[in-house]
Amino acid sequence: MKPGREQALLQAIEESRLGEGSVAEGEYLRNMKEARLCEDETARWVEICYCPTPLLEERPYWEEYFELTKVQDAHDRRRCRDQNGTEPWACGNCDCTERLEKRLGQTGCSFFERLRAESSADRCRSLDSPRPASRKPRSG
Repeated sequence: MKPGREQALLQAIEESRLGEGSVAEGEYLRNMKEARLCEDETARWVEICYCPTPLLEERPYWEEYFELTKVQDAHDRRRCRDQNGTEPWACGNCDCTERLEKRLGQTGCSFFERLRAESSADRCRSLDSPRPASRKPRSG
């Protein structure tokens, strides 16, 4: 996550605005609901992407909130049925996507739930922080 962008991301997810205007709009919300926070504090998710270059269209939307440190294909694109033309839009129901999502789901904890919990804790901390004493006007 980019520092200081947690609350904005949570709000965009909760208001279903994440990825607004993108052709993959609903995919962003699904990605964040399924994303995992790993032991090394990285958020990871499996995104179905049909771009010739991974995240070609989605990158600006993600970079608003994340430092994208690693983006990789699920497998060799020559084996991808969508990419090699044997089955258009195959990635949506591809067994490799399903396997990756299942394996990732067994790691770390829910990124979205952690984001929500930390945001809630931050709000509570700000309510608990000492407030400046109010001053009464002096009479003279």
